[in-house]
Amino acid sequence: MSAVSTPPTTSAPARRDAEATKAAILKAARHLLARHAHADITLKAVAERAGVSPPLILKYFGNKDTLFARVMSFETDADALLDAPLDELGRHMVRHVLVSQSQQGADPLLRIVFAPLHGAQGDILRTNFRTQVTDRLTERLDGPEAGLRAELAVANLLGLGVMYGIARGTHVRGAALEEIVARYAPALQAHLTPGGATPRP
Repeated sequence: MSAVSTPPTTSAPARRDAEATKAAILKAARHLLARHAHADITLKAVAERAGVSPPLILKYFGNKDTLFARVMSFETDADALLDAPLDELGRHMVRHVLVSQSQQGADPLLRIVFAPLHGAQGDILRTNFRTQVTDRLTERLDGPEAGLRAELAVANLLGLGVMYGIARGTHVRGAALEEIVARYAPALQAHLTPGGATPRP
């Protein structure tokens, strides 16, 4: 009698579960980093917010420093934020910030607002923000004063993020997302397009 063969098992669901767990941990750490000083955040607090055990955080990230190194990086966020042709980038960036906040409960940029809370870790946050967001945007721009224009464009985005996600402006949050994009994107695009912004005297 031949042995009954069993179908090979697949690890795909396990991989998906692992990625979902990592994402939940990172989201929890981001949430806490926006509300508490880095030194005051414990792995236990991150674990409780993420709905996992502290040993699971250690399994996936090694230690608190490694976890928060990921949280303080803007690399992946910048990839998504800047993923559009230059002539459409203003509209894309505004929509990306609004969709991130309204549908995903996160913002690609707002962590930088809380840098003063974090002491030396805040310096890491500022450095990452400059090299991974504003410097990368500067490299995309043609024409004069690209660095200034990039920083002004990002400042516009941060203002929108603060009003939507922190101040929770009732009119901004009550308006249709595409209406906000249509109103806000042209001012952002003016900084991104050569000649679109008024030069300094």
